[in-house]
Amino acid sequence: MNTQELIITWATPVFFLLIGIELVVAKLRGRDAYASNDAINSIGLGAISQLVAVFTKLLSIGIYAWCAEHLALFRLPADSVAVWVGALLGYDFCYYWLHRMGHEVNILWAAHVVHHQSERYNLSTALRQTGSGALLGWVFYLPLAILGVPVGVFVAVALIDLLYQFWVHTEQIGRLGWFDRVFCSPSNHRAHHAVNDRYLDRNYGGILILWDRLFGSFVEEDDADPPVYGTRSPLRSWNPLWANAEVYWRTAQDAWHARRWRDKLLVWIKPPGWRPADVAARFPRPPFAMPGERYDPPLPAPLKFYVLLQFALLLGMVTHFLGITAGAGLPTLLLYAIWLVLGISVLGALMEGRRWAWWAEGLRVVVLAVLPPASGRWFGVVHLDGRIALAFALVFGLSALALAWLRGSARPARARLA
Repeated sequence: MNTQELIITWATPVFFLLIGIELVVAKLRGRDAYASNDAINSIGLGAISQLVAVFTKLLSIGIYAWCAEHLALFRLPADSVAVWVGALLGYDFCYYWLHRMGHEVNILWAAHVVHHQSERYNLSTALRQTGSGALLGWVFYLPLAILGVPVGVFVAVALIDLLYQFWVHTEQIGRLGWFDRVFCSPSNHRAHHAVNDRYLDRNYGGILILWDRLFGSFVEEDDADPPVYGTRSPLRSWNPLWANAEVYWRTAQDAWHARRWRDKLLVWIKPPGWRPADVAARFPRPPFAMPGERYDPPLPAPLKFYVLLQFALLLGMVTHFLGITAGAGLPTLLLYAIWLVLGISVLGALMEGRRWAWWAEGLRVVVLAVLPPASGRWFGVVHLDGRIALAFALVFGLSALALAWLRGSARPARARLA
């Protein structure tokens, strides 16, 4: 496990502690801050982004390291306070432009949209991250490599910038006076996540909101126009794979249907929502209207408890995955990551009420109840002693029984509704 993965892994319990505190504070204030399905979807997407990051280091860090080694104009010392401060400011400046272009260029929005899809605004939203951001995001940080910012310093300030942004995703902290005028704050970032006309495509700063004030993209939160969260093309799904693919797929469809080759290219680089005239005429989409209610398909309480428990177990496996990345082979890591992503996706399908999800989840828990104890190993890497093998058999065997009971109890309810 590298330093970045180690810090994120150790920070995760802190994140969940703060999420718990926010939930309690919101309950005491009588506010509806969380829904379990939305929080599972957001946190699951964050977990998937960490899984994907293991395989995209070559893009996110490798190219930067090569440029810093071969193209740097200066050799900046890694032990200089001035270099660290300058690197953090430089990183935040580059992040501002990546973030801004993520709202102004459709192919970048296709990656960034994941972070905006939640129709709630809480600390779990901060963990909701894209799985495809590394494909093009690295380009915006190359100026730091060319200036000679050492790789270790770059990785550290990137992590600082990312961790800072966690706490601003909350409605439980109000205005902060002078702080709101200088830094990205909860108030400023609430406006950024809103779909209201007043707030759309504003407040891109990561740590400093001064960049927005300097480049004309700042807007202040207005109590007379409370932020409404989400996107102007609502996801309306708990499927994390679709969350990551949605805009890519719709853009690819428009590119396929466009008659002119020029439009087939422009649809990727124009602002989100732009469509060729001939495509918009043949395949019209309804105009945007402010949402009246959040996406929230009904979920019986016993099934909700089951999904929460299985999701917690999956998060434990994600932590284990990050812990073995240094010693496991690529095929093992790929299979393990695919297994985890599919598990998170199946739970999302259960929350949507998909019929096939019952069978897929049943297969998943039966495999976990039988294969690891039978083989004595977990994905060919970790040896399971008798107690751990027995725990697998008991936990997931009981899960299979509970799922069968839940499935049986759901049938009469559907019959009564019919």
